[in-house]
Amino acid sequence: MGNKRPAHCHKFEETCRSRFPARNKTAVSVQRIRRFPPVNFRSMKFLCFLTITLIFFAGLNGASAGVVTDQLGRKVLVPEKPRKIISLAPNITEIIFALNRENILKGVTVHCDYPSGAKLLPRVGSYVGLDLEKIISLKPDLCIAIKDGNPKQVVDRLESFGIPVYAVDPRNLDSVMETILSIGSLLGAEKRADILVKNMRSRIRHVTELVAKTSDKPRVFFQIGAAPVVSVGTLTYIHELIILAGGINVTAGETPYPRFSREQLISLSPDVVIITSMTRSDAYEMVLAEWNKWPQIQAVRNKRIYMADSDLFDRPSPRLVDGLEALVKLIHPELFEENR
Repeated sequence: MGNKRPAHCHKFEETCRSRFPARNKTAVSVQRIRRFPPVNFRSMKFLCFLTITLIFFAGLNGASAGVVTDQLGRKVLVPEKPRKIISLAPNITEIIFALNRENILKGVTVHCDYPSGAKLLPRVGSYVGLDLEKIISLKPDLCIAIKDGNPKQVVDRLESFGIPVYAVDPRNLDSVMETILSIGSLLGAEKRADILVKNMRSRIRHVTELVAKTSDKPRVFFQIGAAPVVSVGTLTYIHELIILAGGINVTAGETPYPRFSREQLISLSPDVVIITSMTRSDAYEMVLAEWNKWPQIQAVRNKRIYMADSDLFDRPSPRLVDGLEALVKLIHPELFEENR
């Protein structure tokens, strides 16, 4: 373009000279006016767009957002400081309470009954039958889901409405502790999560040290269903707890929850039977009466059939360690009798 000046600059100078003669003390310096470049409207549009974008992300859910990877390997955009959380499974609710973040918990599933404060929160359906409309009406800025149980199509629908869903997938005690640390990080409760996990590891270590004092390994049948009779395979939390508690899981195998006939139970003849499937106060007595029909079974003959709280074994939460401690007392009562 060379040094040729635009025509509009000449016209602007002429207008200034006519309105402000040189002899007038208020005259405007044309030279000073020339120093201001022409307005670049394209740059202004970009600055406006940038400003609006920054305002939007700064105000997202009341806090800045960041991308995290959940336990399924999914990238999830979550708020830095969540204010309204919905738990989509009982174990997640227990973890949030254990982290002392129940103040931001705004909805839970119908089976979230521990601790007692969870019973006072709004219900969003069962964890396998979530109420999508109810969840959306609570306007959460984050939902925490579990792979085994929560329907993927509901999770996808929630995300289509702009609600981030962080999914966990605890498979054993180690991954339960990893889940606690992950949720602690999401909710700004890292220190509390670290304390919880250290406490769990210490208690597990104490159990394993106690069990190491005996070479006896009773054969355990762990019943979680009454009609039909259902037990647990190798890829379950309960199998791991039985091993840590110094027992042998007589139903170990690839099938997670195998079913058994009366003939099979007699053939297995476990040393210890633990029942957790009872939902009514009289149901345990009914199942116990059924077992007592088979006196040829070792556990029946030695009166070693026990009932245990299913919530301590079914939920991958900090209370799994409570379940472990309860289990070792049932499998190895002699270890505790020696300490009396």
